[in-house]
Amino acid sequence: MKRSFILAMILISQLAFAQDWAKAKLEKSPRHREWVTVKHDGRLVESFVVYPEAKDKRPVIVLIHEIFGMTDWVQDQADQMAEAGYIVIAPDLLSGMGPNGGRTTDLPQGKANEAISKLSPDQITADLNAVANYALKLPSANGKLFVAGFCWGGGQSFRFATNRPDLAAAFVFYGPPPDKEAMAKIKAPVYGFYAGNDARIGAMLPDTKENMKAAGKTFDPVTYEGATHGFMRAGEAPDASEANVKARNESLARWKSLMEKSK
Repeated sequence: MKRSFILAMILISQLAFAQDWAKAKLEKSPRHREWVTVKHDGRLVESFVVYPEAKDKRPVIVLIHEIFGMTDWVQDQADQMAEAGYIVIAPDLLSGMGPNGGRTTDLPQGKANEAISKLSPDQITADLNAVANYALKLPSANGKLFVAGFCWGGGQSFRFATNRPDLAAAFVFYGPPPDKEAMAKIKAPVYGFYAGNDARIGAMLPDTKENMKAAGKTFDPVTYEGATHGFMRAGEAPDASEANVKARNESLARWKSLMEKSK
């Protein structure tokens, strides 16, 4: 059982990194994108920034990657949200975890999730705060801050809402909730996007609703029936299932609509 689980995780990891389609889309983008190094407390956090094609100042989205680290798809998704009119900064939270202090791309294939398991919550929060502060100080930023994340990053976006009082909203894509006690610190509305065929995360949803309600917090989850965990990425892949395509398209439309209302 253990061996089959390990093999399954390796296969999923390999599929997650097989993203030539995402890289090809990104290379065709007309938007300005760049890698920046955000420094704080002796750490260097390599971060991917994409700017919208706009003449006025725009809100910032901190985009948090999956358990697979900073992949081509994460950069592609960042570009798509910049296309919608937002400054997007996506930190590689595995910065410094690769050989010789490298990041995700320097890790052996399939080792990103192992490296992520070694990250401390305090370091993650400090990294996210640093990149958020960096982006908010950009001349083209208007001071409005959002966070969004996928899978592991979805859980981190939910947890970041417990640590960042100036968030305008948090968007959680199929990620686990923070501790019940920490929910009391949330100031921003939290919007959830979940897959119908995702037993692990789906089983947490009833308690999450109850705990957020008890804490007096806004939590608005939507479950997309027939979709599987990771549908935002899987729904864009060339071999995407119909349910994942539908879930991705509906989620993307909802996300953009909620962002527009929160601007």
